[in-house]
Amino acid sequence: MLPAASAPLPPRDPSSLEDALIACFETAGFSRHDPPILHPADAFLDLSGESIRRRMYLTADADGRELCLRPDITIPVARAVIAERMPLPARVSYLGPVFRFRGEGSGEFRQAGVESFGRTDIEAADAEMVALGLNACALYGVPQPEIRLGDVGLFAALLEALPLAPALRRRLLKDFGQSRLDADLGRQKARPQESASAHAGVLAALTGADPEAARALITDLLSIAGISTVGGRTVSEIAERFLEQSSLEAGAGLSGETGEILSRYLAISGTPDEASARMRALAADAGIDLSAALDTFDRRTGFLTAFAVNLSDVRFSSAFGRPLDYYSGMVFELHDTSGRTDGPLVAGGRYDKLLARLGAETSVPGVGLAVWVERLAALALAPFPAAVEGAR
Repeated sequence: MLPAASAPLPPRDPSSLEDALIACFETAGFSRHDPPILHPADAFLDLSGESIRRRMYLTADADGRELCLRPDITIPVARAVIAERMPLPARVSYLGPVFRFRGEGSGEFRQAGVESFGRTDIEAADAEMVALGLNACALYGVPQPEIRLGDVGLFAALLEALPLAPALRRRLLKDFGQSRLDADLGRQKARPQESASAHAGVLAALTGADPEAARALITDLLSIAGISTVGGRTVSEIAERFLEQSSLEAGAGLSGETGEILSRYLAISGTPDEASARMRALAADAGIDLSAALDTFDRRTGFLTAFAVNLSDVRFSSAFGRPLDYYSGMVFELHDTSGRTDGPLVAGGRYDKLLARLGAETSVPGVGLAVWVERLAALALAPFPAAVEGAR
């Protein structure tokens, strides 16, 4: 997977490195696509999650329709696959600017990446993404990044196997990857001793009401108050949140036993093989069936080995997710082990429901990755260690 030791060192200027990266993707069978920069905002607001929606750059057209500068390129590529009726399987690469408010530094930065749609050999496609991410890091002179691995699909399978109310199941799955699960579990455990909610009157009025009538009531009240969005949420999303909260306030919370199973699951970490053994032991102890999801997990581990990924370098955590709502399976990030840069160098995962949520007639398997080329370039342009300089 990595270049031979005798191979020349890669070019060290950012433009040449980007060209080499795109060439690497094209050699792997991913044809380049360049989607527009300006897009309807609703797709990102609905699908990307609060971590991005709070940082989007929004505007409007002459008719008042909300638009945004693309905060990522996965959704624009997915929309293009649908609009252009690309034959499946489709393998697409990209390189260009994305726009997110970051607090520090420019809100415009460059990303490269690949998206694979329509492959049915799920585990092999997942492993290929991790290998392509490692190749991208190696191209920039980072041959052994830290590999963080998680699995949204496994957590979803666990939630389905547990006796949870639908509202709580949706809440926990939505908060996976948003760093809110500890708060969710703590809130549920404390619920019997909690004082009345700040919205107890409204929530009590909604309890047991017809869902559609309750949703219409909340929507009307917000509209009368002149509220259209709060924190990036639409009126419809605010109404849905009130209904979900009323269900939870009505007692649809966690039992002590179920909370303990979730806490034990979220504490599991290690190499993929170690984690698999611990998750199977937990499932057996709890009397729940996670065999299908864990078999998929183990097959992917086998393909990681086939793609020359060193499993001892992989750190799986059952609690690890990524803050994008459209992920549905494996997620991963590659980080600089020396901590010379903040945030991931490469990140990606599986999103099998994304195309259907964007309007495709059927669900289409999908998996992809994004490369923070400017972070990698900063590492590539840093002075070489003395031992490497002496060998040049």
